[in-house]
Amino acid sequence: MSKRELRAAALHYDGGSGAPKVVAAGRGEIAKRIIEEARRNGVPIHDDSVLADALSRLALEAQVPEELWAAVAEALVWAHKVDLRSARRSL
Repeated sequence: MSKRELRAAALHYDGGSGAPKVVAAGRGEIAKRIIEEARRNGVPIHDDSVLADALSRLALEAQVPEELWAAVAEALVWAHKVDLRSARRSL
């Protein structure tokens, strides 16, 4: 059995009325670079291969389609909780 190719996507959400947008997406080496850049910048990384696969198929700057809103919302809530925990530790 071969190992599945790594996929990653980065989203930007400004909290406005629109859906989050895909600002980076890719597979293999590009996915590794996205993850490395996120780590360097302290961005939480949510491990969800199914969501990453779906997002990595979207065009850059594309808004997340409605069928992925629930999964993306869960990831954003998770990231917000991670940020809150980090902020509390630094107090």
